[in-house]
Amino acid sequence: MDALPFRAEGAAPEAEGVYPLRLLTEQGELSGRLHACPGDTAILWVFGSGGGLGGPAGGLYDRLAEVLRPGGIASLELDYRRPGRLGPCVADVLTGIEHLAALGKTRVVLVGHSFGGAVVITAGAASEQVIAVAALSSQTAGTEAVGALSPRPVLFAHGEADEVLPPRCSLDLHRRAREPKQLTLYPGCRHGLDQCRDALDRDLTAWLRRVTGRG
Repeated sequence: MDALPFRAEGAAPEAEGVYPLRLLTEQGELSGRLHACPGDTAILWVFGSGGGLGGPAGGLYDRLAEVLRPGGIASLELDYRRPGRLGPCVADVLTGIEHLAALGKTRVVLVGHSFGGAVVITAGAASEQVIAVAALSSQTAGTEAVGALSPRPVLFAHGEADEVLPPRCSLDLHRRAREPKQLTLYPGCRHGLDQCRDALDRDLTAWLRRVTGRG
């Protein structure tokens, strides 16, 4: 699954340093949101099978992007052209990585929720620019490449009360992954991770700073 040839179009900023983004490809348009800052490091965030921006836990991606940006970590939130289809969604992420490289962001961490966990695991194994992967409330379908992420760090986070994808999904992923790997389970937390929002913000921020060396 290769990145798609694209042409980038920006728009007026939504806020200081935050820009709507369109990546125009022959296979359709990718939309996203760029949280810009200097440096070579970025997080690329994707959501579940329905696509969209913002992330789980009441806008996790928007929230952490702004927490991390002052420390020299840019963010690209990316929507899918064809949500729910693994191959095209992986190609979308690889296209996002190429766009970040064009901006000088050559060290990329991928973060995905639910179906997006399979997307970032597969894309992470396929890209040399990816330095770490985090899968939140992830499914197991489409995650055959999880062992190939090593030696890059990988994080699995899951709510113990997940009503959509049980926590055994992340337990299985952690078992199949190679070191360095980390598994965090949140008691009483459901699939959308709303019930553990504060703990997730704290834990994921600390992990991202550690794996990027921007702590």
